[in-house]
Amino acid sequence: MPPVPPNILVVEDDRETRALIAKYLRNNSCNVTTANDGREMSRAMADHRVDLVILDVMLPGEDGLSLCRKIRGESQVPIIMLTARGEDVDRILGLEMGADDYLAKPFNPRELLARINAVLRRQAAAQTASAMMGATALSFQGWRIDFRLRELRNPAGARVAMTSAEFDLLRAFCERPGRVLSRDSLLDLTQGRNAGSFERSIDVLVSRIRRKIETDPQDSSMIKTVRSGGYLFTPTVEPAAAPLDTAK
Repeated sequence: MPPVPPNILVVEDDRETRALIAKYLRNNSCNVTTANDGREMSRAMADHRVDLVILDVMLPGEDGLSLCRKIRGESQVPIIMLTARGEDVDRILGLEMGADDYLAKPFNPRELLARINAVLRRQAAAQTASAMMGATALSFQGWRIDFRLRELRNPAGARVAMTSAEFDLLRAFCERPGRVLSRDSLLDLTQGRNAGSFERSIDVLVSRIRRKIETDPQDSSMIKTVRSGGYLFTPTVEPAAAPLDTAK
C-alpha cells in the first residue's frame, strides 16, 4: 500500500512565496492548504486534518511566534517556522515557543521538503514508541512477539521456538524499529556487560533469528546489516491486537 500523502498547511502572507512552496510540495506528493494569516490558519485547521504546519514568523495581525504558541497549547501537530531573520535569538525563541524546526529565508525548496520529511519521521517514531510503551505484545509483518508469555508466533499463528537470548534480541529490535543499533548497544540492551559477553555473540544471534523469521536468511529483508554501523530492523512494528489462540 503506498504511503498516505501528508496534509501540509502553509501559513505565509507573501503570495509568491506561498505559491512557490505550495507548488513544490504538491509536485512532491503532498496535499497542501494555504493561509494568509492567523484567522485563515485557524479556519483551515478546523476544516481539515493537518499533519504539519509551515508557519511564517512575519504575518499581518498576530505574528507567527504567537500563533506557534497558540497551536502548541492545543495540539502536537509539527511546526516548521519560516523567517527572513536568521539570528540565533529568533531561532531559539521560535523553538522555545514549540516549533519543531526553523528555516531562514531565502531557502531551497528541496531543503524545506527534506526538513518536512525529517520532522514527520521523528513524529512517527515518537508516536510508535509511545504506543509501544507498556505494550505486552507487538506485531510486525504478521508475526507476533508476546513479552508476557515470552513467545514468538509466525503469521500462521504457530509458536516458534526461541532461546532466551534470541527472544531478548528480537525484542530489542522490535522496540526500536527503523534505527541503526550498534553491536555494543545491542549487548547493553540484552546481555549487559556480563563476563563472556562479546560483540560477535550478537552476530551469531542475529543469524539464528534470521533463519527463523526471514523468507531468505541469506538475503535478509527484516534485519539489515549496516556496514560499520550494526543492524537495522526494517518492518513497521505496532502494538499487537487481541491475543491469538495459544492452543496451537
